[in-house]
Parts: sequence; C-alpha cells; structure tokens
Amino acid sequence: MSGKHTTRKQDYSKWYNELVQRADLAEHSDVRGCMIIKPYGFAIWERMKDVLDQKFKETGHSNAYFPLFIPKSYLSKEASHVEGFAKECAVVTHYRLKNADDGSGVVVDPKAKLEEELIVRPTSETIIWNSYRNWIQSYRDLPILINQWANVVRWEMRTRLFLRTAEFLWQEGHTAHATNQEAREETSRMLEVYADFAEQYMAMPVVKGRKTESERFAGAEDTLCIEALMQDGKALQAGTSHFLGQNFAKAFDVKFADKDGKLEHVWATSWGVSTRLMGALIMSHSDDEGLVLPPLLAPIQVVGIPIYRSTEELEKISEKFDLLRMAFKKKGISFKYDDDDNRRPGWKFSEYETKGVPIRLAMGPRDLENGNIEVARRDTKTKEIVSFDGVEKLIEGLLKEIQSNLFNKADRFRKEKTSEASDFESFKQLVNKGGFVSAHWDGTEATENKIKEETQATIRCIPLDQKEETGVCVYSGAPSKGKVLFAKAY
Repeated sequence: MSGKHTTRKQDYSKWYNELVQRADLAEHSDVRGCMIIKPYGFAIWERMKDVLDQKFKETGHSNAYFPLFIPKSYLSKEASHVEGFAKECAVVTHYRLKNADDGSGVVVDPKAKLEEELIVRPTSETIIWNSYRNWIQSYRDLPILINQWANVVRWEMRTRLFLRTAEFLWQEGHTAHATNQEAREETSRMLEVYADFAEQYMAMPVVKGRKTESERFAGAEDTLCIEALMQDGKALQAGTSHFLGQNFAKAFDVKFADKDGKLEHVWATSWGVSTRLMGALIMSHSDDEGLVLPPLLAPIQVVGIPIYRSTEELEKISEKFDLLRMAFKKKGISFKYDDDDNRRPGWKFSEYETKGVPIRLAMGPRDLENGNIEVARRDTKTKEIVSFDGVEKLIEGLLKEIQSNLFNKADRFRKEKTSEASDFESFKQLVNKGGFVSAHWDGTEATENKIKEETQATIRCIPLDQKEETGVCVYSGAPSKGKVLFAKAY
C-alpha cells in the first residue's frame, strides 16, 4: 500500500488503472480483453446487484436465464440490430477438439463444424423474442416483465478494466406489452429506477435524457439514458432504457389476440446496466490516495483497528470492539475488526484508505484508559477523538452524512463543469476544458458527425427536462428547436 502513485492531475487514465489494481478490485486476465474481478471488487458489484435486483422485483419483474449462444440466423432477422452488433460478435464455428497428429497439442476437429454458427451473446433480444413467440398467444399473457443477470461478449480492440472489456457482467430487462403506451411507460419507469440508484446509492448525480437517432440502441425506436460526469470532465453513459416498438415482435412474428380477438404485434422494451457502473463509482469519488466509497455500497462500512503493545491490552480493546460489533450488527452496519498481528496499524490505515472504507475506528491503550476512540472519515480525511459511549450513535449519523456529502460534492462539480455555448469557437474551447456543454443543434446527423470529427465531442443526450426554445445551431447556424448536451466521453 506504500510508495508513490500516479495522481489524477499527472495522468488520469494511469491513475484509474493503478487504483483498480491497488484497491484489489480487478486485474487483466490472460484472455485478451477480459478481466478477473477480484473478491473485493465483486463484493461491491454484489452490493449494486442486490439493490438493483430488489428494485426490479418491486416494479414487478422476475429473473430468468436464457442461453449464452444465439443461432446466427436469429441476428439476421432484425436488420438494424445485426448491423449494430455485427462487428462486435464472437462466433462459434466448431463443437469439438482433437489431439494433433504430431502430438503438439489439441486442434479444432474439421469434421465437427456446426451446421449453423452460434453467436456468443452480445445482448439477448433475439433469443428472448424467439422464446416469447411460444409464450404469448393472448392479451392475458401480457405483460411479460423479465430480467436476467448474465455475462455478454462484445469484441473490443481497446479495453480498460470495468469500463470497456470484451466480456462483462450486466443485467438486461426484456418486457412485452399489449400497447404502445404501456411499453413507453415501462421504458421511462426503468430509467427512473436507474437514475434513483445512481443518485441515492452511488451518490452520483446524473442527467436523464434521450439519445439522438444515430446514438440509439440498434433496433430501438427510442433510447433513454442517464449520463454522469467523471472527475476528468468526460461523460459516462451509466444506463440505458430502450423502447423497441414492435420491431422484434415483427421480426420474430410475436402476436397476441386482443380483447376483441384481433391479432396484434406485441410492444417491447429492453434496458440494462453493467459492470461499467464500477468504473463510474471509482471515477466519481475517488482521490489520489485510493477509493472513496459511498457507505450504501461499501462492503465494509466501518473498520476497527486495535493499537496495542501487549496481549492484555489487545484483549481489553477487543472486548470494546466486540460490543460495537454486536451493536452494528443490529443496525445492519457492516463492520470488520482487523486484529491481524502480521500487519502494523499504519499499514492497515493505508490499506483501508486505499479500499475506500467510509469510517475507520482506532483504539489504543490511552484511548482505553480515557474511555475514548478515534473516528476517521474517508471522504473528508478528518479524524476526532470521541467518547466510546457515544460512538455507536455517532457512526450511524456519520454514514448518512458521508453518503450525502459525496453526492453534494459530485453535484457541485457537475454544475461547475456544465456550461453553455452560443458559437462554435467558444464551444470548442469549452469542450476542450472538459465537462458538459449545452448548445443548440439543428437536429441533423450530418452536423452531429461534423462536430464529433472536429472536437471529439458527442451529443450525450437531449435532456428530458430541456425546454423547447428556438435558436440557431452552434455549428451550422441553421434553426434549432432546443439545446442538447455535448461532451467528450468514455
């Protein structure tokens, strides 16, 4: 845990990569583009997963699981969908290996070629809608509200742990509805679930918006998103919810008989978040010393460290910490007592700082004698000596305060880094400084592409709360009906 580390100011990308490994979250695997999520990193992901899963169930969804392999012909049925994912697909062509004739190892058996190639799941709309065709006959079978937790593969040339890997973990919701309105309401509802999770649990403020036509999910008629701003001024798409219309129902011939007996195609949505949220969490709050975790997602919310010179002192201090352990357990506060005598207290302080544990408690012989304990906060790096008798109540309040403080700090940063531009010269300057830039856009893909070519900034979203206002496009000078949000992005 000791030694000099790259700071955010020196090299933000290098700081991020180092931190992921220093905090023991993940590491690169020997399989190109894939990562190993280590226990501490997976514990954070499990916290995210548990909260989201509960939210999905509260909104009426059930979990299921569909195959990893998708017949190639399925992807061909929805034209824009296959076009959107074709270049990222991993393909299985054979089903067996055999020993090489020269004894050098195993080789693909040429006689074991599949009649139809299988695509390793990049997303599951096609295989799920093929199943829905058998599940849906009548309006009584609707709605179907299903989510699955799974891994997916999208072949990436440039990878970064959590943010962009060839294989990643995610959840994908797939719902079927009797009406256009129901499906659109579902699309909006799930975006709100994501936004609430990001802000209330991740302490990460987000902008809710709509993607432009060129940025929509392949096969969708409308894509809603939440966009967050990282500490380096780049945006990160943190979650998406798609209104699929009847595109997949028509591609897979999924119809239902309505109350009048008339056959209609089903309306659909899909929505998802992935382990990219881990990257968002790291980059939203962490500092040069290590992770800074919001208490609601921290695997360890409070750590206790004894400082002692004798076994007798350790026993007395341990008794005090045991009282706290029992009290915290009743309140649902996750607590770790680290009395490992192979590590010095200073090393432990550094380790838990790097891992972002929100509160650290320390007690030595003098504290024991005076009935005190030291309380250190990870977010503000402040510490104070308090009475042991009042520490239990103090911690409960501090955890809430830290959660709120992290959100407020990130929200202030986002507001400070959000600006408006009325001409292209100021637009370019603002984009290069980092942050969100609000500006008028003429609504054409040609202008969108030109701005991206010249500035590397993309339209992150058309904010849902954006008021319609006439103006002129920041690039073309053509009439515009409203402003959109630009930024350089991950």
